[in-house]
Amino acid sequence: MENVRQTIEYNVFGVCTYLGERFNIATSRIRLYFIYLSFLTFGSPLIIYLFVAFWMNVKRYIFYSKRNPLWYK
Repeated sequence: MENVRQTIEYNVFGVCTYLGERFNIATSRIRLYFIYLSFLTFGSPLIIYLFVAFWMNVKRYIFYSKRNPLWYK
């Protein structure tokens, strides 16, 4: 079961996990609220979710580019 959870979180950007760790809230509770809000507001939180996922990927690329020794020639 743990393997399935990690695979799903990796494939769906890990936004809920990131927010849960950042704000010290249970990840399952964040996912549940996200699902409820998506149904109540006809999917508009999906835009926020995709924006946060994009921001996390950009932040990760910037972080790794600073640590790459090949850039310091």
